[in-house]
Amino acid sequence: MRIENVEVWDGERTLGVGSVEWSVADGDGTITGVSAVASASGSASGAAGTGASGAAGAGLSVIPGLIDTHVHLIGYAGRGHADFLSWPLTTRPEEQVLHGLAHAQAALRGGVTTLRDLSADEIQFSLARAVNSGLIEGPRLLAHGMVSMTAGHGDLFTPAAFPLRKPTADGPDECRKLVRQWARAGADGIKIATSGGVLSVGDKASWRNHTRAEIDAIVDEAHALSMPVAAHAHTAEGIDIALDAGVDSIEHGTLIGEEQAARIAASGVTVAPTLLINDRIASGERAVSPEQSAKAAELVSRRDALMRAAADAGVDFVLGTDANGHHVDFGDQMAEVRAMAGVFGWSADRALQSATSRAAAAIGRGSSLGRLAPGYAADLVVLRGRPWDDLGALDVSRIVAVVSRGRVVAGALPA
Repeated sequence: MRIENVEVWDGERTLGVGSVEWSVADGDGTITGVSAVASASGSASGAAGTGASGAAGAGLSVIPGLIDTHVHLIGYAGRGHADFLSWPLTTRPEEQVLHGLAHAQAALRGGVTTLRDLSADEIQFSLARAVNSGLIEGPRLLAHGMVSMTAGHGDLFTPAAFPLRKPTADGPDECRKLVRQWARAGADGIKIATSGGVLSVGDKASWRNHTRAEIDAIVDEAHALSMPVAAHAHTAEGIDIALDAGVDSIEHGTLIGEEQAARIAASGVTVAPTLLINDRIASGERAVSPEQSAKAAELVSRRDALMRAAADAGVDFVLGTDANGHHVDFGDQMAEVRAMAGVFGWSADRALQSATSRAAAAIGRGSSLGRLAPGYAADLVVLRGRPWDDLGALDVSRIVAVVSRGRVVAGALPA
């Protein structure tokens, strides 16, 4: 398959006007050629494969499919309304899988071709296997199992009187065992918390989660089983604890200080800032409790200046929305990229990188995803406009076609 006479942005830079060609075999698509020459606007040019020329077809452009490094697929996806906290407790796992699939497919229609779920169990592992094997249509899915302590951030989504809780682990040996259980169940990685949370009930962002010995055991065991570790951390202390343990990514990083920014930039650890969700919780616009709104408002009031300074210091922020279908929709990813550019003072080009090539590297898929280049996955989005020049063009209303695994899954390729 082939798309021609469009402006090509390859995940790092604009190549100019040209074409992208791909083949599909064994249910997956691989890019076989990318060619381009400098566009009339004078954008930087580059090429891979053979040269091509021609005017951009009707002002269309092609970019890699977006990658959201932090989502939660399981939540109500129907047309009505459901309580965010109680719905998972009153809905059978078989039904939850279908809602998770609906969320994944909504993200795909919005140009997101890879998702990483960061609080997964057998429900998400099963869904990921079904999608990644081609049994059902959806974006590429990765899933991290959560290792939470009793009364930790992950545990406090379940009321104390409710008898069915997600697994928890207390003490280094239990922590190692739960990591091994998730590995056996099919997890791609592990999620921990080194601070309290916002949507969890009854804690504070400043609460410590797990001891240093427990966290060291989790990270050591995960890495021994070739699984990366993502650390939920809102506070500077939580970030330091996560970095001391050698985690692979920081999730939220809301109160990142100068010292933490320097450590993160030097280590190459990525940060998913999850801006929209905390803005919406703080404003109370998505049916949240006063406790949740107050916790978010306290964080957001200090966040933007700290994060802008961290970006200026070289912290590698990547797209991670914390989308759950309630506070942030699956389809809001492009809006999150625009918000990141505003907070960090980025160029449109740098903002796009955060959602493509840099996000791919953050999840360990930098050699196969997030780029338009021969040998990479045929995941791409055709848009009206040039989003690397104007992020206003990075909007779901501008999508012409979405290609995932080499197949058109939304819209239609231009003739």
